[in-house]
Amino acid sequence: MSAAPSNLPAMAREAAETSAATQRQIERCAPLFKLFAAKMQELRPAFVVTCARGSSDHAASYGKYLIETRLGLPVASIGPSIASVYKAPLKLQGGLFIAVSQSGRSPDLLRLTEAALAAGAYVVCLVNDEDSPLAQLSNLFIPLCAGKETSVAATKSYLTAAFAFLQLVAYWQDDAVLKRQVEAVPAWLSAAAQLDWNPALQTLLKAQGLFVIGRGLGTGAANEMALKFKETCRLHAEPFSAAEVIHGPLELAGPDFPAIVLTQRDETAASSAAVIRRLLDLQAPVLSTDSTAAGIIPLPVLPDLPPEVAPLAAVQSFYMAVHSLATARGRNPDRPAHLLKVTETM
Repeated sequence: MSAAPSNLPAMAREAAETSAATQRQIERCAPLFKLFAAKMQELRPAFVVTCARGSSDHAASYGKYLIETRLGLPVASIGPSIASVYKAPLKLQGGLFIAVSQSGRSPDLLRLTEAALAAGAYVVCLVNDEDSPLAQLSNLFIPLCAGKETSVAATKSYLTAAFAFLQLVAYWQDDAVLKRQVEAVPAWLSAAAQLDWNPALQTLLKAQGLFVIGRGLGTGAANEMALKFKETCRLHAEPFSAAEVIHGPLELAGPDFPAIVLTQRDETAASSAAVIRRLLDLQAPVLSTDSTAAGIIPLPVLPDLPPEVAPLAAVQSFYMAVHSLATARGRNPDRPAHLLKVTETM
């Protein structure tokens, strides 16, 4: 859990703090996760809805797949504009509402959370800023424990939000194996931060666009990486499911349109491998975490990671390298030209 060198951009230094932040979340929030699990046993919600934007929404996407595959409950993301712009009434009685935010200050998220409370949902807020208005609105507030984040591009706040979902599910399901994985995550992330993705990402130096492909538990990671390419490298990256990309989007694939394919060792592995083969047949450069695939540009990964943890480790390694690509493309990864750290939308 050593600190990143001080000469690195703030984005990389903050990303390197994720391991310590997840350890803080384990130590500080265990009573809150236990309280959450007890409340879920009492309420037995029929469905789950999430409220988030940007990187926080990508963490919620990871949480969606965890909840649906582990607990069998449907999870839907509600657009904040339903409350803030349309002012439409919601019927959420008997449901669990999870709001996710780094700042907890965007007016549209606040309005939707207020609407969820009024509609009878049980509201859990996963927020990094503990003094934020959003944290005050919840039935249960769980701090992300990421600490201060100054780079415009979110890193440790994304990973700690995703990790909070892993803890929520581990306690809710009361799964001993998943709880042991939770305890090991800080060490895994520390190791993942040492893996060098820079040589592979530098092959994208002249790229004009690319796919970032994941499936299932890896969908949120693909969304997050695509966003970071846009905001730090000014590189247009489109995230897709391995199931969706083989439809219309595949027409873009070719020698001048690379792809990153993220994989984890679960039921999605076969379909992801098939997409890799299809892309390689179209002569598209493919960067992938699938070390068994011939012809790819390898993205180093830790061996034998559980599928629930692999997407978090992949994003950790990516964060430690993408800033170098941004710099090589003439960008400041900490200060994108058109963006602010806290974006307030209505």
